[in-house]
Amino acid sequence: MAIEAAVHEELLAALGATPYERNGSRRGYRNGIRERTLTGPTGPVALALPRATLFGGASAKEWTSTIVPRYQRRMPEVNAAVVATYLAGGNTRRIRGALQPLLKAAPLSKSAVSRVIATLKDGLEAWRTRSLTDLDVIYVYLDGFALRVRSAGKVVSVPVLGVVGVLSDGHKHLLALELCGGESFAAWKGCLDDLVARGLRAPVLSIIDGNPGLRRAVGETWPRAAVQRCCVHKLRNLERKAPKHVLAEIRDDFHRVVYAANADAARAAYAAFERTWAKRCPGVVTSLREGGNELFTFFTFPKAQWKTLRSTNVIERLHGEFRRRVKTQGSLPSEDAALILLFSLVASGQIKLRRIDGWRRIAAVLSQHTSVAA
Repeated sequence: MAIEAAVHEELLAALGATPYERNGSRRGYRNGIRERTLTGPTGPVALALPRATLFGGASAKEWTSTIVPRYQRRMPEVNAAVVATYLAGGNTRRIRGALQPLLKAAPLSKSAVSRVIATLKDGLEAWRTRSLTDLDVIYVYLDGFALRVRSAGKVVSVPVLGVVGVLSDGHKHLLALELCGGESFAAWKGCLDDLVARGLRAPVLSIIDGNPGLRRAVGETWPRAAVQRCCVHKLRNLERKAPKHVLAEIRDDFHRVVYAANADAARAAYAAFERTWAKRCPGVVTSLREGGNELFTFFTFPKAQWKTLRSTNVIERLHGEFRRRVKTQGSLPSEDAALILLFSLVASGQIKLRRIDGWRRIAAVLSQHTSVAA
């Protein structure tokens, strides 16, 4: 068998001599065979693996294979299949049924599945504590969404704070995922302070929704960064304050503002919106004014990037993928499991973050930003 042959070759290299060979470079000796059963893609496989003892000065030690490590019971392909099935939305019980044709008669207990999934936690912890000093983040998208998790025997909705950065080459990079008690100033400030403590430099632009706690946290953490209010969130706010029979008109008038050809045309459309709706729907106009000039920030950036920068849709789509993957599970078993799943979906490539539109113009943005800062 190929696995046995590979292990024998590995042992030959470790000992420096074939069986019964006598030479001055021998580093140990063989001492029998150990029977092992390894679960692979075709089911359980019986293996006869060599044992050996290595010379180690005054004492000898047992040789261990790196191809089939001690205590390993499954090939990496099986563990990968367990993880992939979990990330596709299966819980630990469903995984065993889904992989039964692959495992044949080999056992795969619930606890074994849990141990495999737990290996993802190491990757999450490394990601959450990694240095961000080498990241050249130009834009950041910040938003929160709710996730259903099981806590103290009850299924509750827990807010997740998400931060996605755009690097100088246009690629998006997941910077933070944090479960918290709510989208308060303290929660967002703690999230951003952690990013700064790990070396994240201030971005040129922050794209946010209208959460006041988030706006304050961004202002205190990165006071010199420009801020763009999400136009999609603002339109939703306007629609909630308007009667149903005028929703289409309000939507069209608002689109004339955010889809204008330039900043001057946008401000003219903004003034027209105020004139049209000030008396008919004063609450709508008050909500529009609350966004202020931060609804127009994206006009100061290259036109090729306007579509990407005028809203938090970048992170909204990420949230949508998260929800779609966890929908089959109803609720996640714990907060740790939630973060592990969300992070692993991105880290494994099952959720892809593509470059932003107009990424080739980022160099011009950096050049302009540097000259203004100087």
